[in-house]
Amino acid sequence: MATKSKFIKNQNFKWIRYFDEIELNDVASVGGKNASLGEMTKQLSPLGIRIPAGFAITAQAYLYFLHQNKIQISIDKIIEELDVNKISELSKAGQQIREMILSAQLPPDLKNEILSAYQSLNHEKSVLANVAVRSSATVEDLPEASFAGQQETFLNISGPIELLKACRMCFASLYTDRAIAYRHNLKIPQEKIALSVGVQNMVRSDLASSGVIFTLDTESGFKDAILINSSFGLGENVVKGLVNPDEFIVFKPTLRKGFYPIIKRQCGSKELRLVYDSKDEQKTKNIAVPLSDRNQLSISDDEVIELARWSLEIEDHYSRKNGYWTPMDIEWAKDGANGLLFILQARPETVHTKRKKNLLASFELKGKPQDIVAQGLSVGSRISTGRARIIRNIQDIDLLQKGEILVTEKTDPDWEPVLKRANGVVTNRGGRTCHAAIVSREIGLPAVVGCGSATETITDGDIITVSCAQGETGFVYRGQVPFKVTHVDLDRLPKPPVSIMMNIANPGEAMRLSMLPNSGVGLVRQEFIISNHIGIHPMALVRLDQLKDQEAKEEIQRHISPFSNARRFFIDQMAQGIGMITAAFYPKDVIVRLSDFKSNEYAGLIGGREFEPYEENPMLGLRGASRYYHPTYREAFALECLALLKVRAEMGLKNLKIMVPFCRSPEEGQKVLSEMKSNGLVRGEDSLEVYMMCEIPSNVILAREFSELFDGFSIGSNDLTQLILGVDRDSAILAPLFDERDPAVKAMISQMIQAAKKCNKKIGFCGQAPSDFPEFARWLTGLGIDSISLNPDAVLKTIQILTSQAMGPTIARESIVEAHYDQNSPATK
Repeated sequence: MATKSKFIKNQNFKWIRYFDEIELNDVASVGGKNASLGEMTKQLSPLGIRIPAGFAITAQAYLYFLHQNKIQISIDKIIEELDVNKISELSKAGQQIREMILSAQLPPDLKNEILSAYQSLNHEKSVLANVAVRSSATVEDLPEASFAGQQETFLNISGPIELLKACRMCFASLYTDRAIAYRHNLKIPQEKIALSVGVQNMVRSDLASSGVIFTLDTESGFKDAILINSSFGLGENVVKGLVNPDEFIVFKPTLRKGFYPIIKRQCGSKELRLVYDSKDEQKTKNIAVPLSDRNQLSISDDEVIELARWSLEIEDHYSRKNGYWTPMDIEWAKDGANGLLFILQARPETVHTKRKKNLLASFELKGKPQDIVAQGLSVGSRISTGRARIIRNIQDIDLLQKGEILVTEKTDPDWEPVLKRANGVVTNRGGRTCHAAIVSREIGLPAVVGCGSATETITDGDIITVSCAQGETGFVYRGQVPFKVTHVDLDRLPKPPVSIMMNIANPGEAMRLSMLPNSGVGLVRQEFIISNHIGIHPMALVRLDQLKDQEAKEEIQRHISPFSNARRFFIDQMAQGIGMITAAFYPKDVIVRLSDFKSNEYAGLIGGREFEPYEENPMLGLRGASRYYHPTYREAFALECLALLKVRAEMGLKNLKIMVPFCRSPEEGQKVLSEMKSNGLVRGEDSLEVYMMCEIPSNVILAREFSELFDGFSIGSNDLTQLILGVDRDSAILAPLFDERDPAVKAMISQMIQAAKKCNKKIGFCGQAPSDFPEFARWLTGLGIDSISLNPDAVLKTIQILTSQAMGPTIARESIVEAHYDQNSPATK
């Protein structure tokens, strides 16, 4: 059973300590894992966090076991003579030591104490508890290294004989090949090595779900996110990357305030479920998950929030104990027998803890490679190039040569001794918390996991480029793709004379980009989220039952299957995309522009052709403000409003501001505000500010009238230039005539800035010109503009221009990397 046991305490135990007798400073006695379980049992269980009851067999008991069997000297001699870099020699030494331990006998007094403590885990003396037997080394779960999966865990152990056998197997797992190599690489002396064993009531997650939590964004190091991975069955599938799990992200600051901030909710494929074998319940087997279950999330939103709140309590507790922010790596499980959630273990996260603060390394591809051979979840933000080496099983791992890219189904701890040879990792299976992801982060490799069929689409021996610098999706390209690396010391970066904001379109890049110096986001392009994260015409969702295109209808049904209905699909997907960006820059302003597709662009969405008119000139047609109150789109605009309302009201992200694009007249502006109000978005209520894009000459001419309706303006130079010069901005023929620096355009921009200042309204600039022409940014600053919103890749360059300081090597340096594929590639430095 997983509920808390009534212990029959024996205070005369010499080799046993119950979890509620253990604290963090007991690592030397019970190892990192057990010390953490004890700390949480004593300090956090009273807060409502459930920890399965259990006890620790101490490290001193392990040393006593070796001493009584007279095998310590033999083990030390084998390790001393071992050359860890020779795989065959490592394998032979590991097997020899393990056999020595497994053939040894537990001393009678130790055996009796283990069985007595085991009996105390039973609610009734006649009932034998099913327990998990976990290894807890005295040098694991340290701030310097994760030791992920180095020792073994044995599940669903029942009865005295099997328990004692599992304890010896845990002792032996201290000398798995991977553990020996890992400790050698970390230069941990043999005399400091010992192992405690944790015996803990089983949580029947085989009947429900389980997973992993990190209390930060694992890729960017963004500290205000809680990442939760979840899948059906026992948690080993998530940890080892056998499944692509569900992924949730919860935002800490507004969670603390009592909001419900699930800013990402992604349904994984979850093809397999790890359960106990009915023929031998100490063994496990994977069974296929029915498609109907795979398309459903493995835990509810309420359970996500409960886990997130627990994780926050755990992180806060460890941070107080350590005296500094301590992000945590947590394992959890849901008991299918009683429906309750449990925390199985927690340890400090190691990768970002070690990373030098305020030193930013930014990777960027040069050019736009087209030949994508695989894509999946990106791990880290680096880029590297190497020769692809497809390894299908552990027996062939020696084929991987230094500097090559490992391409495989998945990795587990047995692969660890040779992973440092690689210049990158690509796997078919796994999520952001799988073994391949954890180890790649720890040793600084770019990895793309969960690709599905990378071992089939990538050719063994080909040169490939692995890019994790383009957001949450990682790409594998054929051939050598040059890339740029920029290193910036943020502590030495000068402060610009104007607020520098960013134009953001991709939610998956938001947390990484928030690390750049900035004053918030001046433009979120909502249509990007519609196009890339929804892909369906909003009216096709509103009127799905009436859709004539049966093929489109079936495709829409597939997209929305994890959601309660089509409207909810749009609202949730839109809210999550906007929420990710808004949370990443919280509490700074994030200005979200309402959708500004043209009719021809809307028609290209799934189901869109039935709802869009044919227009000779879509650029000047049904777009922007005119669309929101028009009968053909009004119901869809309501969904946009409800998504924005969810971000502010449910997620608690009040830093979200709204911007209305292409508003032709004050009367039209009033109609839009009225539509927003009818859908719960009221300007001035709950601190909501509404801005207007200035991109039509009428906006400049009637600036005073527009200022009575809106809280501020942002100049969009692309459309403004088009309409002042009469040049179609999409025309290749007229491209030489399109120039935001034209005197007529600059005169109108200057007039608008002056008018806004006179009306005491905020005025910013979010057009392309300052990103392309740094001198344009200097000119805007001279006019007294409040903010300039730039493309992310132009931020550092523009700050340099505006501060008139040469950013030397101590502040920033960049280099073009010509896709080296050896271990000394800058990608791995």
